[in-house]
Amino acid sequence: MAQLPFDPQQLPVDSVAGEPAVASERLSPQWLRARFAAPPVWTPETAQESLIARPQPTPASVLVPLVQRDDGLTLLLTQRTAHLTDHAGQISFPGGRAEDYDADAVATALRESEEEIGLHRRHVDVLGALPDYLTGTGYRVTPVVGLVLPPFELTADPSEVAEIFEVPLQFLMDGRNHQRLSVQLPGGARSFYAMPYERFFIWGATAGMLRNLFHFLRA
Repeated sequence: MAQLPFDPQQLPVDSVAGEPAVASERLSPQWLRARFAAPPVWTPETAQESLIARPQPTPASVLVPLVQRDDGLTLLLTQRTAHLTDHAGQISFPGGRAEDYDADAVATALRESEEEIGLHRRHVDVLGALPDYLTGTGYRVTPVVGLVLPPFELTADPSEVAEIFEVPLQFLMDGRNHQRLSVQLPGGARSFYAMPYERFFIWGATAGMLRNLFHFLRA
C-alpha cells in the first residue's frame, strides 16, 4: 500500500479562501453550456504541485461528471482503493492515463470512466475541458467536464474504486468551503486546498482542479 508521509485530515487549517459562492443561476445545465461554448478571459490558479512536476509528465484525463438531479447539479466522485500506487484512498474524479489508441483527452476520460465506475458514455454530454493540471506524481491531467443525465447505472471496479458518491455542486463552488492547508516535508513546505464534505475529505489535485472550475464559472 502506498502511504503518504502525513495525514492531511490531521493538519491545521491555515486559512479559508473565502470568495463568494458562484451565483446559483450559473449552476444550471443551460448556463454551463453557454459558458463552455464561449469561455471568458480568466486566469487559472497555478498549483504548487506544478513546481515539482516531472519534466515529461504522463498525459492523463479525468471526467468531471455533473449529475442533473431534481434539486440541482451534483458532482460525482470516487474514493480510490487503499492499495493503489498513486493517490491511494484519496477522493478523485474518474479517469486515468492516456493510451495510444485514445483519440484525444475526451476519449481518455470517457473510456476511463466506463472502466472505473461503469458510466457509459451515452449518458455524458461533454461541455469542454479545463486547463491541464500538473501533479507531483508525474501526470499532466486534462479535466473534461460533462453533464450526466439520470437514470444511469454504475459499477465500481473493485481494484481501483472503493466508493462512488455525489456532492452538491453548490457546496463545492463556494469559496467559504475551500480550506488552505500546508505541511513541512523533507523537500520543503507544501500547501494545498481541501474541501471537506460530510465524511469525505476532498483535497490535493482534485480540490485544485475544482478551484479552477470555480474560477472559470466566476469569471
